[in-house]
Amino acid sequence: MSMSLAHNLSRRGLLPLLLGVSVVACASLTEPGNGAPPPEPADTAPAAEAAPPPPTPEPEPTVAASHILLQYKGSMRAGPNITRSKDEAKKLATEVMNKAKKGDDFAALAKQYSDEPGAKDRAGALGKFARAQMVKPFADAAFALKPNEISNVVETDFGFHVIKRTE
Repeated sequence: MSMSLAHNLSRRGLLPLLLGVSVVACASLTEPGNGAPPPEPADTAPAAEAAPPPPTPEPEPTVAASHILLQYKGSMRAGPNITRSKDEAKKLATEVMNKAKKGDDFAALAKQYSDEPGAKDRAGALGKFARAQMVKPFADAAFALKPNEISNVVETDFGFHVIKRTE
C-alpha cells in the first residue's frame, strides 16, 4: 500500500478497519473446513490391521500307488489287441491279486500282466495323485489302503485293477 493511500485511509479512520478485515480473512484461511484435509481421528487403526489375511487353503491329500490293469474287449481305451471277455479279465485280475497278496513282486506282476500302456516301463507305478485325478472307484480304493497294502480287484470303465499303495 502507498504512503499517500495509507495517509488518506488513516485520516478517514478506515485504515484500522481495513487492517482488521485483512487479519480476519487471513485467519479464516487456516481454519478447518476451508479445503484443507480434515484432521485424522485418533482412534483410526491402519488398514493392514483391520482385516487379517485369508487363511491358506490346506493342500489336497495325495497318495502314491502302483496298479495292474486287466482290460477286456469293449472296456474304455482297450486296444485292438485286447480280445478277452469281461469275465476272463476279472478272473485273471483275481489270480494276479492273489499272487500279489501272497508276496509276489508287484512290479514284476505289473510288467507281466498289465494292459496299461507304459506299465511295463514304469512297473505299474503311478506316482502321487490326488483323489480327483482318478476315477471314483479307483480313487476310493487307493485312498482306503495303507502303505504297502494291496487292494481287492477294483472295477472301472477301463477294466479291472489291482492296486498297491506305495505311500
